[in-house]
Amino acid sequence: MITIKGKGVVEGVAFGKLSFFQKMQQQVERHKVQDTSAELKRFEEAKKQAMEQLQILYQKALSEVGEENAMIFEIHQMMLEDLDYCESITNIVCSQQVNAEYAVAKTADNFSAMFSSMDDPYLQARAADVKDISEKLIHILMGNTEQSYSFTEPCIIAADDLAPSETVQLDKTKVLAFVTRKGSSNSHTAILARTMNIPAIIGVGDQLKPDFEGKDIIVDGETGNVYINPDTATFDTMRLKKMELDRENSLLAELKGQPSITLDGQTIHLYANIGSVTDTVAALNYDAEGIGLFRSEFLYLENQDYPTEEEQFQAYRTVAENMAGKKVIIRTLDIGADKNIDYFQLPKEDNPAMGYRAIRICLTRPELFHTQLRALYRASAFGKIAIMFPMITSVEEVKQIKEIAAQVRNELKEAGVPFDPSVELGIMIETPAAAVISDQLAKEVDFFSVGTNDLTQYTLAIDRQNPKLDRFYQPHHPAILRLIRMAADNAHKNGIWIGICGELGADLDMTETFLAMGIDELSVSPSSVLKLRQKIRQTDVSKVIPKG
Repeated sequence: MITIKGKGVVEGVAFGKLSFFQKMQQQVERHKVQDTSAELKRFEEAKKQAMEQLQILYQKALSEVGEENAMIFEIHQMMLEDLDYCESITNIVCSQQVNAEYAVAKTADNFSAMFSSMDDPYLQARAADVKDISEKLIHILMGNTEQSYSFTEPCIIAADDLAPSETVQLDKTKVLAFVTRKGSSNSHTAILARTMNIPAIIGVGDQLKPDFEGKDIIVDGETGNVYINPDTATFDTMRLKKMELDRENSLLAELKGQPSITLDGQTIHLYANIGSVTDTVAALNYDAEGIGLFRSEFLYLENQDYPTEEEQFQAYRTVAENMAGKKVIIRTLDIGADKNIDYFQLPKEDNPAMGYRAIRICLTRPELFHTQLRALYRASAFGKIAIMFPMITSVEEVKQIKEIAAQVRNELKEAGVPFDPSVELGIMIETPAAAVISDQLAKEVDFFSVGTNDLTQYTLAIDRQNPKLDRFYQPHHPAILRLIRMAADNAHKNGIWIGICGELGADLDMTETFLAMGIDELSVSPSSVLKLRQKIRQTDVSKVIPKG
């Protein structure tokens, strides 16, 4: 038996034969052309065909993994239309009088190298996206037949890496798991794998050898271990682990419809985080009691221009109606930092995480904020909507927000447009400043929601997207827990409720501590809801000694 180790990005255990995914080799040659106009026409036609193929992929991903995860194929379409990308190809064809295939390949190399050299892990991951769309263009230009994504029997897929377009096209009835030499946990492929719930391990490097083709293997997505030709003892151990995981999932399903209440009678609201309208399906399927965080910025990220009031209204209304009277907390636009949009024309910043982002953009672009608030209030007539504001650092910001919200309500009232005048207004506690002055902020709003990802980043002065700092990123740090407890105490002293919507909310090691703090609501990814409900129902808060 041989054991190799990588990084697990999707939990689960899979047994099967290893099959290497062979990408179609495309040897691009450089040759002179006499008619550059004809060559550019070939490029434009190939680009049009690629756009059509990407739209088909988008629709397939939309139905299988939801709008948020399908968005990568819209991003790929945008990249195909990117002016710099297209101009580079055009310039190489015309200035060097070369074939379009070579110009695309050369541009792909240049852009990929540029992204790979950047410090931001998210931008580094975009290097693979440039390669993906460029290979598609070259594939079309060379007139190659379509890549096969089917397999004759169920197997575990091995590859150097898998592009998002390849992952979504795999016949999932035949894919038991996948193992890649490269890849990052920030890549779209990893995100898609999680949503598709296929056990996955990345970053095994050169340990994954070609002569493992056809071997019997076991993948443990929890530990990141891959067992080649497992011995009897390992096989039996992993078989029992898989049986236990299957049993746990069956038991979790029995918790649907059960209250989220502790052994000593403490009730907590258990909500879901979503990024798109279609994600409400997963929230309902996992029996979330409401939506604790609807990331409205995805309405902006998936558009080529600012979404109109009507477009936003329809999205918010649909979510409210789908949740059928359950609370839906919608966070206002949180653009900036790692989420940038070209048409916003945001200035380049040395430290964007601490720069022009979120509520700072809304308060300095009041027409943008005004439009979103009108859409939100209009949608409140169709369900139980609450509005939450991110990146708050002062009481003055909250007072300014409330004034704008009051103006919107007055406008709608005068125009005879129906809305719910009792919509709750809350803020995110995601900066140390907000936690420290939470006694003052609590007098201005109806609720708090703690964004633990940014609160950890700002409290520990750590860029949470920098993999080199993983060992220093400690979300259980006593300072963070003290800030959360301070905010919880101040919320309750002032008669408002407090929730947690960051990743820490799904950390089962912290559930007892949050219950002991008196946290009223936890909002997590839909797939974490039932696991968290189970933990809550097994806890006696009176016997808990809080951390921190």
